[in-house]
Amino acid sequence: MKIAMIGQKQVPSRAGGIEVAVEALAVRMVPKGHEVTLYNYRRHCRDGKKIYRWDYKGVHICEVPVMNVRGCAAVMGSLFATILAIFGRYDCIHYHAEGPALMTFLPHLLRIRTVVTIHGLDWQRSKWGKFASWYLRQGEKIAAACADQIIVLSRAMQKYFLDTYNRETVLIPNGIEKPVKREAAVITEKWNLKKDSYILYLGRIVPEKGLESLIQAFRKVQTDKKLVIAGGPSDTEAFYQELQEKAKKDERILFTGFVEGTVLDELYSNSYFYCLPSELEGMPISLLEAMSYGNYCLCSDIPECAEVMSAFGGMFHKGNTEDLREWMQKLCQEPELIEKGRQQVSNFVCSKYNWDESADKTLDLYQSHKK
Repeated sequence: MKIAMIGQKQVPSRAGGIEVAVEALAVRMVPKGHEVTLYNYRRHCRDGKKIYRWDYKGVHICEVPVMNVRGCAAVMGSLFATILAIFGRYDCIHYHAEGPALMTFLPHLLRIRTVVTIHGLDWQRSKWGKFASWYLRQGEKIAAACADQIIVLSRAMQKYFLDTYNRETVLIPNGIEKPVKREAAVITEKWNLKKDSYILYLGRIVPEKGLESLIQAFRKVQTDKKLVIAGGPSDTEAFYQELQEKAKKDERILFTGFVEGTVLDELYSNSYFYCLPSELEGMPISLLEAMSYGNYCLCSDIPECAEVMSAFGGMFHKGNTEDLREWMQKLCQEPELIEKGRQQVSNFVCSKYNWDESADKTLDLYQSHKK
């Protein structure tokens, strides 16, 4: 098949879960004989070309120009990419996320097969203003009305689409790569972090991740362990700076900025436990990753986290800072709970969430609904 994917900002990139998922799926489809083109967004000119094309691991990358203005890039990128894809004569155009999905109506009118993956209810994210939230909600509605198939990542999302739009969806969860576990070396040199000396959050720095509650709760925990917040902002620079100001009152709190490669492996491999206090998720790839490294995980009790966690780790009431503090204090005082939670978690998550299986199911979905 000839397949196009639209919605990711950049591939390769670890800027967000969408980028990780799109790359994981695309590089697995090419060896099966399919031609895959990813339409990335590009905010700056490259080699004087308006449209820049190159290949990555057998996947065709087409970079389309967008305005370097918050909120405009995704709209322009998905529109421009859709126009190019329509003329590209693809067998299927696969949109990722609600905003880009608004353009689904164009290939739908031309009877080009469309699939939309809903990675989360983006219109609920607090970083967006009224217009952006409205636009994202329209993308969700258009997807429900026009897409040939909708992929969701959790049973909670399946129920949402059935209750809201009476629309059946297909559950294909994210997968996970086999982890590369590393001893603390670079992180010790850079930040004096050693095995089990810190609690880890790793992900985007955005309001819905619950990081204000995490900082507030941790400041009241009696421990000599550090809190490491690894990741960068996503159109939320002011929020990132506010968090850093609040954290200045506690020398145990460390912001590393965006991490990848060896540093990311070391942070996951050596943390005491991983904490994800999110108030809103689609399917948290960072949680899957943390579990794959054998981490005990403490998460908010939203359905999307509970579905991934199964019987492993701990859960606190979403948005309840005191409950989060009590959990963190208990885990710091009872390392035997950490060790018990680490047992078998890596094998469990790697066997249950598999990118090869996700790619095969996605391809079956493309091929089983031909126009």
